[in-house]
Parts: sequence; structure tokens; C-alpha cells
Amino acid sequence: MSGAAQDAASRRRRAQSEPLAGGRFLLGLVLLAMGLLAGRIVYLQVIERPFLQGQGDARTLRVDPIPAHRGMITDRHGEPLAISTPVVSLWANPQEVPDDHIQRLMLARALGLELDALNARIERFASREFMYLRRQVTPAEAQRILDLRVPGVYGQDEYKRYYPAGEVTAQLVGVTNVDDQGQEGLELAFQPYLAGTPGQRRVLKDRRGRLVRDLALLRESRPGGTLTLSIDQRLQYMAYRELKAAVVEHEADGGVLVMLDARTGEVLAMANQPSYNPNNRAGLDPRGLRNQAIVDVFEPGSVMKPLAMAAMLSSGEVTRDTVVDTSPGWMRIDRFTIRDIRNYGELDLTGILEKSSNIGMSRLALELEPTAIADQYRRLGLGQSTETGFPGEATGSLPAPVRWSRSERAALAYGYGLSTSALQLASAYTAIANDGVRLPPSLLRLDEPPRGEPAIDPDVARTLLELLEASVGSYSGGRRAQVEGYRVGGKTGTVRKTGAGGYQENAYRSVFAGIAPISDPRIVTVVMIDHPRAGQFYGGAVAAPVFSRVTGNALRLLDVPPDADR
Repeated sequence: MSGAAQDAASRRRRAQSEPLAGGRFLLGLVLLAMGLLAGRIVYLQVIERPFLQGQGDARTLRVDPIPAHRGMITDRHGEPLAISTPVVSLWANPQEVPDDHIQRLMLARALGLELDALNARIERFASREFMYLRRQVTPAEAQRILDLRVPGVYGQDEYKRYYPAGEVTAQLVGVTNVDDQGQEGLELAFQPYLAGTPGQRRVLKDRRGRLVRDLALLRESRPGGTLTLSIDQRLQYMAYRELKAAVVEHEADGGVLVMLDARTGEVLAMANQPSYNPNNRAGLDPRGLRNQAIVDVFEPGSVMKPLAMAAMLSSGEVTRDTVVDTSPGWMRIDRFTIRDIRNYGELDLTGILEKSSNIGMSRLALELEPTAIADQYRRLGLGQSTETGFPGEATGSLPAPVRWSRSERAALAYGYGLSTSALQLASAYTAIANDGVRLPPSLLRLDEPPRGEPAIDPDVARTLLELLEASVGSYSGGRRAQVEGYRVGGKTGTVRKTGAGGYQENAYRSVFAGIAPISDPRIVTVVMIDHPRAGQFYGGAVAAPVFSRVTGNALRLLDVPPDADR
């Protein structure tokens, strides 16, 4: 074969072998890639599986809280005073919210914000992954905003507290904060009981935080307990209305009213002025937050005279017919002058209460053992906690009998030199209404009456009931406390207010404490009007009419039959 032919054959063999070699190379690359891929799969599925599983779960699986429904607060008949309603809080991850002008504008308008305000807020929280957009909106409104589908905007289910009675029961029931935790009143006192226990659930969510599937219930939520108060909402509304009207009429700083069940010590009504609307706290007057009936104290004045008389009658040195000469209407004790409004001359115990004679009480007090009246006050619970559990409850003050002067002993007999809350005073009067047994006050409904504490001899308590009825007679200072159709009794008090420099000029508290009906006591009511400025300031002119209106309505609402001789 010629050289030319050999070269041609060689070229043909090389041309045939080149595709075959190229195919083998490509096949090798494919097999290598498949080997690497298989190795990677094995590595990821076997070696790195726990790590990757955890990372995937972290991005898709969530443990979401299930909010617990806060327990309801009701009056003694089951009428709601505080309930929780479902709401939604809208929040955003600032790092996910897009810069798109249109989307931000739509979101701002839906939230009721200016676009600049929304942008500034997103900028302020730019380094964080959470910020609230709006708290506690209705589910329908929240859904309307979520339907905009703005990336990074989410909803969170919560509960919001609502108070059907509004300002009428505000200080007693109290309030919760935006996180549904008790801050004032019984909402705070019974926070653990009312709050319940939140639950948990495991869910699957997409990268935008939207729920894909509910996977498992980890722990059921446990709702809070229902708290049943002792108050009767009908009586509470009526008491609040009359108290507010009196404060307005007399241009007073405020006032309190406490009504107790004379047979059980339960608080049937507790009204305060000023008050506030717990459902809308904008422009809130801080004074309205205080439950003055429990946490504030004052010198009670002449309403203490019947309680001091309990010590006098129990001593055996004084009887109902004991006569005291109060002439000339004033007396000096130590360095102090004690006065009556005028010279009443000779008075028995009925007359001393009717005329509210400080001289008569002082002279009788000085005939007793030095500690007799203070000891009687202690048996009536004064200067001690009423143990209602209400936050900030006041104990009042009762001076210790160390080197008491004669003037201090006399002052205790007509209601000065000590301090008490309106609730303590009402509780002390239950001893007169309940055959001498003082009943501890209760803010919760009781299934059965408490045993109480003997504080006054039963015969003395019955005598005091008769004296109290006489002290609201037609010619007494307390006559405006009378209730048509019922026998009632009580005592007025007019107390000078104290300030930084001592007793203030022309500043008084008007007080009335009473029991009804005298024939078979059912309620004890204390009324205090703070600093009336419209002219009248005596307890008989300012507080006694409130007692009359409230008591009359209460007796009729409670279906107490009228007295046959009235």
C-alpha cells in the first residue's frame, strides 16, 4: 500500500476513535456528577439530617400560645360587671415590610395613620423583628387590614376587658392593662384566680407566618374562674346615681356610700365620687381611681357617739335615763374648749344624740375608765384591717392609751382623735343592727352568714337601736333621713377637715350612718360627702337626705315589707 493510502487509513481510524473517546469522557463526567450528587444526598440525609431537620422546623414549625379567657366578674345575681371579648393585635416585622410606596400607603390608611408616621415607626424599629401596629382591634377590622396582604404584617389573638357597668362600679371592680393583667381593685386582688392558664399548640406556618396546618395541641388553655361579688347591681346603680347627684348639688369634692347587709356583712353597694369610665380612660382624673370607701380614712365625728354610748351603757355607770347637765354649752378640758351649738341644759341619752351634744358625751366619757371607749372601738373593729383583701385597704387609726389626757378621752367620745374608713364605720354599725354581733364586711357573695364577733351586749344594742330611731325624729338634726313607710335610725356627723396646718376653716365632711328598718334591721348605710361648698354642710342637711333616698329605694327593691305603724 502506498504511503498516501496508509495516511488516509490512519486518518479514518483517528476520526472514528475521537467520538468514542469524547463519549467516554462525557460519560465519565456524568457518572462523576451523579456520584457527587449521590454523596451529597447521603451526606445531607444521613449525616446532616438532624441539623437540617431542626433548621426546617425552625422556619416552619411554631409553638403558638393559646390565650386563656379571663374569668368573668359578676354581681350577686350573676349580672356581668367585667367580661373579656376576643380581639386581635396587629404587629409587623419591620425587616419584612416592603419599601413599596403603594403598599405602605394602603397599610397606613387602613391603620388610621399618616404615611410619614408609619414610615418613621418602621425606621425606628428597623433593627428589630417585632413592633405593634395596633393593639386590640375587633376581629373584623383586623381581618380587613390583614386582607391587604402586606408582607411582614401579622395578627395575634388576644382578649380585651369590657366593663358593662362603666363608672358605676369602676373603683370596686378595678381595671386590667392592655395585656389583660389586673392593675386596680378586685381585678388586681384576684389576678391569679381570674387570669387562668394559657395553652400551647404546635402549628405549621409558611415563610410569611401564615397558618398552614394545626399539628398538635400541646396544652389546653384553662379559663379563669368566675368571681361573684356581694353587690347588687340594682342597688349599686341607684346608690351611685344618688351620690353623684348630691356631690353635684352641693358642689362637693367627692363622696362615698357604703351599704351592708345587716344580717351577713356583705357589701350590697359601694359608690365613689369622683369616678371614671374604665372602658375609655382618656383624660382620666387620677382621683377617680381610688376606692375611697376602703382605702381612705377620715375623722368620723358625731357618728361615733352611738358607738361610744355602747361603752357607757355597758359600764353599768350610765343608763338610758341618765341626765347630764350640758350648761352653759361649753367646757374647758386641759387647754381646750369644747362647745355645743348652743346651751341645751339637761339632757338624757336620747337628747344627747338628738342634739349631738359634745358636752354631754365628754362629761359621760370622763366618768368611765380611761380606756373604756377605746376598748369598745377595738371590739367594733376600728383601727384594724377589715380583711376584705382589697388592695391598699386602710386600717384607720386608734390611739394607744399611753398617757391619755382628759381632752383626748373626751374627743374620742364625740368622734375626733381617731380615723376610720367608711367601710369600717359601716361594719361597726352592724353590731348595733345584729344584737351586738359585729359582722366582718365581705366584697364576695357568701353562701352562709359568718359567725361574727360579739362586740356589744345584746340589751345595749337594742337600746341603741331605739336611741338611733329617736335621733332622726321630727325635731332632730337627722330628721331628713326619715323614710316613708319604714322605721329608720341613724346619726349625723359634721367634721372639720384637716390640712397641713391643722383643722381648716370652712372645710367640712358631712356624714350620716344609719340602719333600716329598726323593727328588723336589713341594711346598714354610711354616706360621706367631702367638702360641700354650696352653703349647707351639716350632715343632717347634706348626707341624711342621700341616706333617705337610697334606703327607701333599697328597701323596696329588696321587698322589705313596710312597718305597720308608719
